[in-house]
Amino acid sequence: MSGAGSGEHERRDGETGIPSSSGAGPERPGAPRRERGSMSEANGSAGESGESGAVATPAPAPAEADGPLLSVQNLSVRYGSVQALFEVSVDVPPGSVVAVLGANGAGKSTFARAVSGLVASFEGRVLFDGTDITKAAPHNIRRAGLVHIPEGRGIFPGLSVQENLRMGVRRVGTPEQRRSAVDHAYDLFPRLAERRSQRAGTLSGGEQQMLALARALAVPPKLIIADEMSLGLAPLVVDFVFENIERASQTGVTIVLIEQFIHRALGLADQCVILKQGEVAWTGPAAGARQEVLDRYLGESAEAMS
Repeated sequence: MSGAGSGEHERRDGETGIPSSSGAGPERPGAPRRERGSMSEANGSAGESGESGAVATPAPAPAEADGPLLSVQNLSVRYGSVQALFEVSVDVPPGSVVAVLGANGAGKSTFARAVSGLVASFEGRVLFDGTDITKAAPHNIRRAGLVHIPEGRGIFPGLSVQENLRMGVRRVGTPEQRRSAVDHAYDLFPRLAERRSQRAGTLSGGEQQMLALARALAVPPKLIIADEMSLGLAPLVVDFVFENIERASQTGVTIVLIEQFIHRALGLADQCVILKQGEVAWTGPAAGARQEVLDRYLGESAEAMS
């Protein structure tokens, strides 16, 4: 897990909700903050919770016509007394691929979990498609069209491919719509159709990640956060995973790509954000994230993961 400390502060169901497309928890008492260095030099250009009770629906924030689909503003997160994110701000334009890079412990996965509602922030806010989702429950964020594919495998290994896809679309309206969503996943990834009766845990690593993507894309989301989908895979399988991420981006889905293979991620991305010790160290066009920038902020990992 990126970010310091251990354990997750899950959001409480029923505190707040957001409109569906078809939460950080309450503020915590302030903890001592470490001294923040100047960043001006660095700046460049399926886990759902249970049913919730009555929820309040925040009024959507007015978004500019060309505004970001996802806007993370001054987001701060801590695990107990250890702070993992420090006022992180990231804008993700619609239809783009944004690579979030950083060394181990930089806060990448904490960022993903905070945006998708799996850990609570104590400062800042998250706007998605013009709506404040900072305190929304994870399942409401998912319904709004933001899908988080977590680090590891976002599947149920004991279920078949078909059962995994059915689980992914179980909240879609009618039985006919659910069948259509599963068929859509098979159209995107024909190899899965050939393995529909196979237990997911017996698929290859690349096929398991394909299934995770298929679950996310069966009911087309607005944005996918893909967290280290190549983790632990052989180089040839990594190629296969990146081909499928690119295929997903070609459907028009916005993607936040958290990756250890730096140069592969930059080759796919439009924008790049580099995190260092929980802070934004550099942000700008992916084409501008040259080797010297990677060396400066990522050190040896830039060479090791190229």
